[in-house]
Amino acid sequence: MRARRTLALAATAVTAMALAGCLGQQQDSDSARNADAKDVTLTITSNSVAGGKNDLGARWVTDWVIPEFTKQQKAKGVNVTVKYDGTGVDDADYKAKIALDFNTDIGGDVVEIDGIWLGEFAQGGQVKPLNDMVGKDKVDAWDGWQQIPDAVQKLGQFDGKRYGVPVGTDGRVIFFNKKLFQQVGLPADWQPKSWDDITAAAVSLKRLPGVTPIQLNAGTAMTEATTMQGVLPLLVGTGKEIYQDGKWQGATKEIKDVLDFYQQVYRGNLGDPVLAQEAKGRDKSFEEFAQNKIGILFESDYFWRSVVDPTVGVAKMADRNSAVGWAKIPARAPGAGVGGQDFVSMSGGSIRVINPKTKYPQQAWELLQFMNSAKATKARLGDTAQVTQRKDVNEEVLKNDPMLGYIAKEVLPITRYRPGLAEYPKVSTALQQATADIIAGKSADEAAAAYQDALVKAVGEDHVARG
Repeated sequence: MRARRTLALAATAVTAMALAGCLGQQQDSDSARNADAKDVTLTITSNSVAGGKNDLGARWVTDWVIPEFTKQQKAKGVNVTVKYDGTGVDDADYKAKIALDFNTDIGGDVVEIDGIWLGEFAQGGQVKPLNDMVGKDKVDAWDGWQQIPDAVQKLGQFDGKRYGVPVGTDGRVIFFNKKLFQQVGLPADWQPKSWDDITAAAVSLKRLPGVTPIQLNAGTAMTEATTMQGVLPLLVGTGKEIYQDGKWQGATKEIKDVLDFYQQVYRGNLGDPVLAQEAKGRDKSFEEFAQNKIGILFESDYFWRSVVDPTVGVAKMADRNSAVGWAKIPARAPGAGVGGQDFVSMSGGSIRVINPKTKYPQQAWELLQFMNSAKATKARLGDTAQVTQRKDVNEEVLKNDPMLGYIAKEVLPITRYRPGLAEYPKVSTALQQATADIIAGKSADEAAAAYQDALVKAVGEDHVARG
């Protein structure tokens, strides 16, 4: 029943998106409409609900944002009523809901969406650039942009235009077990400068009985974790992004280089192919790392703050602070990464946008700025340590957490994001299958050719860059 309901919602959303262009032409695009209103009603929409999914986020909106913003506006002589439209459902159901909301008059004024959906909604005309919504001068005048790294701002951009403000983000690095490294003579401050440095360290770790040298997510069972933790960070390390110059990377040299690295890991017995094929293989890899059975692990900072955290982690590691090291992901070779970078990363995160159908675009922009202010961002964190979109907040709240501080300072300035296009999930699935083909015994060339065939079927011949 749940699957049918989700599919029905998604199908309805697609139909609504197809109509978005016509609906958008009918709406009032005047950014100054109701700018001087003294009685205003705004609604915030988010996939979080008190007592359920993203509980902290929901309570932050209802208990802090709404009363504080109302107070701020009252001091300016404006009576604002802010409502909260919070849900706590699967991401697919939430996406279907807001796709429908954008095409009705009941959707929220400020809406939180996954950054990976932005391009799809933008192309459908369901969200519009902030400059169109509130005016370029007012958007550019917000001092918050100075606190959000340029790389992180890209999370809320599409085709070079700002559509929203990032809510928060993360970063991917290489974690390693210092105790295992010490046993084979590897340094505690290890920082590989190339892929060869990674495999060389793994070969050293291979001498330890019962230890898997590298956990590099692979296969279809790990779904998006394979793509985001493995394939895409490696790909940007070759100098290419998965979607570039209007085309998806097919069986290019860069894709083959990534698959060749997977081949070195899994055909060279440096990784555990069983973990890659088990339904709960990723969870098991977390447990094995905490048990000192995995030497090198490609993961996001989620691993540090939620997996091996000594107090609240799902795979608690009592000596985490002394036993776990981290390093930036190197490009294939120095200078070979995107933009000539020596080191690379991938990040995810959500953004907040303004509904084009809002009756109060200027007031919605004020609310959006308020929700992303330093004060509000710190209030959202509470007593938790997490990387935010703002440099000033990170410098303050992460000063006692060296790992998360490292993400904020060293990783966010060099990171990249997935393309927010409707075709991406199919592309991601094809990439996952390509790594599964490597584990099954195919060569990098064979796996790349099969991937390209699947890609052409998914996005069309004209949208694929060939080698």
